[in-house]
Amino acid sequence: MQNGFFSRRKALAAGVAGIGALGLPRWSLAQDSYPDRAIRVIVPFPAGGTTDVVARTVLQKMGEQMNQSFVIDNRGGANGIIGTEQVMRAAPDGYTLLLNTSGAQTLSPVLYKTNYEALASFEPVGMACELGFVLIARKDLPANNVQELIALAKKGGKPLTASSGSSLIVLITEQFKRTIGQPDIINAQYKGTSPQMQAVVSGEVDFSFDSFVSVEMIKAGKVKALGMVLPRRTETFPDVPTMKEQGVQGMEFTTWAGMLAPKGTPKAIVEALAAHLDKAVQDPGVIARLKANEFSPHYMPPGEFGQRVQSDCDRWKRIVKETNFKLE
Repeated sequence: MQNGFFSRRKALAAGVAGIGALGLPRWSLAQDSYPDRAIRVIVPFPAGGTTDVVARTVLQKMGEQMNQSFVIDNRGGANGIIGTEQVMRAAPDGYTLLLNTSGAQTLSPVLYKTNYEALASFEPVGMACELGFVLIARKDLPANNVQELIALAKKGGKPLTASSGSSLIVLITEQFKRTIGQPDIINAQYKGTSPQMQAVVSGEVDFSFDSFVSVEMIKAGKVKALGMVLPRRTETFPDVPTMKEQGVQGMEFTTWAGMLAPKGTPKAIVEALAAHLDKAVQDPGVIARLKANEFSPHYMPPGEFGQRVQSDCDRWKRIVKETNFKLE
């Protein structure tokens, strides 16, 4: 057993006895040399952002479970492409992983020339959580729900303006314009979701699709929420109806955070990581921390997660084609 992939003696020596109580696969009771050193996890965004918060929350718990350190390496830039490509080129040995979002993983390959494909270049480990979007408007806009916003857009005169701080939100906005038949709405692009939201707060633009950066602003009355861009209402704003409830179809979008490994990573390693990710996402402390940042804990196993990655990529391709979207 000393040269095999798993060894009960080494697992027990590493202090992981009792891990069976977590409900992990039988072979994980006897992990051999993996992991025998720290695991680097690349987050392709700057430190301090929402993805970074998810990574630090989930990986701390996984490290406790696996009795090993996870080292977060923030490699921001180029809409997540730089860090994502670095993982793609890494050795498939389980010691370099990717904690990515749907935007960088599934939209960037559609909009930009990347060296990776959304699914074919990676081994999906699992989804950890989802984050939805809310349609917000400046506080003095004479519209208090989605239908009133649409009526205002159709009224004529000066076109309404929207702010977008990421490629994903640009496309969500373009899809909204197409869905309601109002191509004249001005989709102003900002460098980041915070400036995008501040543009609504200051009244510089009329509305925006926000990834819950604006929660405190909504609660303080500095902007108003018109509709949830989600399949269901949220616990935070239970009185704000969804876009679908307000008669607008096809406007259900969520972004996710999930773990991937370089293509060719052994199945046993992927399954071990997936099992620990699952347990981490079920931890009460992790759940509380994620919810505090408006993320919905939602574990998805490798196979199902892979399907989600591909379906998201296919959806973006369709939306780009339908809206005739071109990068500026």
